Amino acid sequence: MIPPAHNKTHSDKIIRRKLSDQVVEKLRGMILSHEVEPGDYMPSERALMEKFGVGRPAVREALQSLHNSGLISINHGERSRVNEIDAGTVLSQSDDIARLVLSAVPANLEHLKHARQMFELGMIRVAAANATAEDVADLRAIHAKQQENVGNATAFIEADMNFHTRLAEMTGNPIIVSVSRAMLGWLFEYHVSLLHWSGKEDVTLSEHAEMIDLIEKRDVEGAVATMSRHLARSAGVFEVKS
Repeated sequence: MIPPAHNKTHSDKIIRRKLSDQVVEKLRGMILSHEVEPGDYMPSERALMEKFGVGRPAVREALQSLHNSGLISINHGERSRVNEIDAGTVLSQSDDIARLVLSAVPANLEHLKHARQMFELGMIRVAAANATAEDVADLRAIHAKQQENVGNATAFIEADMNFHTRLAEMTGNPIIVSVSRAMLGWLFEYHVSLLHWSGKEDVTLSEHAEMIDLIEKRDVEGAVATMSRHLARSAGVFEVKS
């Protein structure tokens, strides 16, 4: 027996999808199947129109959607190019959302600081266990650069970020590097009060120097303890901008 029409569920309804959405799906398929590789140019708009049997507006809207998601780059006067896709690509797309979330809900800044603390303590544990002479030399060079920039808040903070990013690189894990950069960017770019750095530079430099010495000695527990104190002290640096 055929059921009454009023029993038809919402999932039974056929929804007509936009042409551009269908083109987006096809283009993503081309990238996932390696029909086009990172660094390759996408086919021309005309070629895509012929390939999918759609008009120029649908193709252009689809390409713009892929550009907005970070899958391709669109440069004026050139064909679209496929981007290298990694964790950094994905996280960079969330910067605007992170800024909104951290600004709209101040409590989320505390959650971010807590997440960073857990992340960096694990990170320095791995870094200290696997440090090479080259790693230590790089950290000392960054430390010297930071010391040169005492009094220049922007350059000092940039060197601070480089120090923590270099620690992340010592793990040999590109996802950890990308996440570390993202968290540091969210903290420093959106929530740092430069006034709070005044008079604290020497303490930061001292803590960084101590971490480098402990890493060089492969003193894992000592490096973790120093990083824990460093993060606890610097937690007050960050505040939501009014």
